[in-house]
Amino acid sequence: MKQEFYLKKNSDFQEVYRRGRSFANKLLVMYVLPIGGEASSRIGISVSKKVGNSVVRHRVKRLIRESHRLNRQKIAGGFNIVVIARNEAKNRNYWDIEKAFTHLLAMHRLTERES
Repeated sequence: MKQEFYLKKNSDFQEVYRRGRSFANKLLVMYVLPIGGEASSRIGISVSKKVGNSVVRHRVKRLIRESHRLNRQKIAGGFNIVVIARNEAKNRNYWDIEKAFTHLLAMHRLTERES
């Protein structure tokens, strides 16, 4: 069975917005909702039309998705995560996005301790 890493249903996004906790920095906003269990955490990415045209929005989404993919092993299991890109994110490179992403993970205490 293929493991699912992404939130896709609008109802899942709405539940995380309504019941989750949020932290933000200059580039991203992150909502987190504990779902229990040891299943891997799922991520949903939202980039508003205010950020730019479809090419810009898709680029920002790809950068966030890649940050998640490369840090997936460090993220604690059992959470639904929604990441919203802010307007500032459109002019940034991968390293800036990854730094903002990992900063928010640390604020939510989602990174597992490395021993």
